[in-house]
Amino acid sequence: DMCFSHYKKIIAAVEREIKKGAEGIILGHGTDTLGYTAAALAFALENCPVPVIVVGAQRSSDRGSSDAAMNLICAAHFITKTEFAGVAVCMHHSSSDDICAVLPACKTRKMHTSRRDAFKAINDTPIALVDYRTKEVRFLKRDYAKRHTGKLRILPKFEEKTGLLKSHPNMHAEEFEFFLRNKYRGLVIEGTGLGHTAIGIDEHEGNLRTIKKLIQSGCVVCMTSQCLFGRVHPTIYSNLRKLSNLGVIYCEDMLPETAFVKLAWLLGNYPAEKAKALVAENLRGEISNRTEIDGFPLG
Repeated sequence: DMCFSHYKKIIAAVEREIKKGAEGIILGHGTDTLGYTAAALAFALENCPVPVIVVGAQRSSDRGSSDAAMNLICAAHFITKTEFAGVAVCMHHSSSDDICAVLPACKTRKMHTSRRDAFKAINDTPIALVDYRTKEVRFLKRDYAKRHTGKLRILPKFEEKTGLLKSHPNMHAEEFEFFLRNKYRGLVIEGTGLGHTAIGIDEHEGNLRTIKKLIQSGCVVCMTSQCLFGRVHPTIYSNLRKLSNLGVIYCEDMLPETAFVKLAWLLGNYPAEKAKALVAENLRGEISNRTEIDGFPLG
């Protein structure tokens, strides 16, 4: 049940502990919005010199099948046994009590309501795996930031007037007009497929006009995909080109919730034009250079 104001409190607490000399930080968090918070911390803690690991529990600690202790212990082992720096998530890698995955903060999503291995890296791979029994850490990535003595830069602001809207059949202009009427500064559209929203038939002409007005009002409008795997593209179909020509920014393979947090963060800390320039750039690993087909869960 999180608000942007809570992110600021967490960021301030992390900053205090780092200034006091903490060599690593573990943050316990409810799982439903854990991915949003991990992304928010990744953007706000620029040049983070130590590991900040977000953990949760799919099953509470009063249950025999709880994953709480194992996720916490594996996060602690990862911190003490590696040189990793920055924000990541540590949760069960499988449904068994054997391996935890250390996951990239801006690419991780809760993909099941109750399984203990619900958290997965989307269009990406885990950073490392931690064996709960042997305490061995096996890195799957080599291009991670390492601990350093450089200066941490805190950019803690998030623009409250930022929205996230899911595209669906029978969509009406009133849904877009809400953001225009209430003077939102940013909107992420969770489009269908390659980045569609309802503009292609006569019944949806009002949607296109309203999106145009929204952009003309100064609102930064971005496009992601509810497919999650793969990426959006601004030119393949005519509707995509229409939206792109209006000024809708296509966000590659960024997760919708990460794009939402990133846009709110950019608009909170930078002028709108700078935010527009940065939203589709890879700042914290939120955009992959290419999508590996082997990463799609066929099983």
